[in-house]
Amino acid sequence: MDKKEKKRLEVLQQKISKLQQLLTGAKKQPDDPAEVPRLEKELAAAHAELAALKKA
Repeated sequence: MDKKEKKRLEVLQQKISKLQQLLTGAKKQPDDPAEVPRLEKELAAAHAELAALKKA
């Protein structure tokens, strides 16, 4: 694993953490009904990319 891949892993982990916090907040206070599915989709994509990087 080179520097670029390690940095991408760090960035993805930070993004996942932030998205989880946003998703929790959006579920507690559903102002925009489209926000929760959008955040869930982004979170799933980030998890998939993270898994692909770890697998490679």
